[in-house]
Amino acid sequence: MPELPEVETVRRDLAANLLGKKIKKVTVLNPGTVGKNPDDFIKSLSGSFFVSVSRRGKLLIFKLKKTDAYLLVHLKMTGQLIYLSDKSTVSGGHSLSSHSFEKAVGGELPNKYTRVIITFADKSTLFFNDLRKFGYMKLANQTELDAFILKNYGPEPLDKNFVLADFITGLKKRHRNIKSVLLDQKIVAGLGNIYVDEVLFAAGVRPMRLASEITKPEATKIYQEIIKILTLAISHRGTTFSNYVDSQGKRGNFSTMLKVYGRAKEKCFKCSSAIIKTKIAGRGTHYCPHCQK
Repeated sequence: MPELPEVETVRRDLAANLLGKKIKKVTVLNPGTVGKNPDDFIKSLSGSFFVSVSRRGKLLIFKLKKTDAYLLVHLKMTGQLIYLSDKSTVSGGHSLSSHSFEKAVGGELPNKYTRVIITFADKSTLFFNDLRKFGYMKLANQTELDAFILKNYGPEPLDKNFVLADFITGLKKRHRNIKSVLLDQKIVAGLGNIYVDEVLFAAGVRPMRLASEITKPEATKIYQEIIKILTLAISHRGTTFSNYVDSQGKRGNFSTMLKVYGRAKEKCFKCSSAIIKTKIAGRGTHYCPHCQK
């Protein structure tokens, strides 16, 4: 699943390409992707245009020209957004293959994985592809959007509302392992498996430790590393493996900077101990048994 740096990369590149373009046609190939009423979805988008693209955690928020109207997009595990025009190609999300762009999006577009097609007046097109159909595109007004964010998302880790004192207090209240707490979108929005492993390694904290037992200096280090690592990852357009194509159809290059994730049995860069891979919070988890306490 694309995490905060990958989704932020997609957001920036889409915002640079499709804002202000009139939506000429909307085709819904899988009604479940857009909710219960595809006709309302099509009617609300047709003739409108996007005035901004923002993000909360891994959720993309497209503001429509109509006041109080938003398109919410979540890629989940296998979703993709692919924008094609005669001048540019923008893509982001799950990849079926890393060998070529066409294979990465499942073949010539539209294809069997295409769930929604948004065609603009200038003939450019935004495709929403989703292999397993977990992702969604749904409409919301301001009240619905505010309620949805309040219910599902904690503070943005790169926002001023991500406050150290609140973070430390929050950890003390959670009697779960620190890995599962950091993966909880209601506590920190946007962190996923890759970056949690990297943050905990950088902070020197084992992922199975109870969050409530993390010391104040350790919590402070975790907080600092969240900001540092996510900022660095965004500057390098995210982490790319065989299941991710960034928003220009290219490999992200933060993968060369990973210290533990994906390095099971390899030597730790700090102490040469073998990196351990185990399962914590239902996710494959990597850590160094010597550097992390």
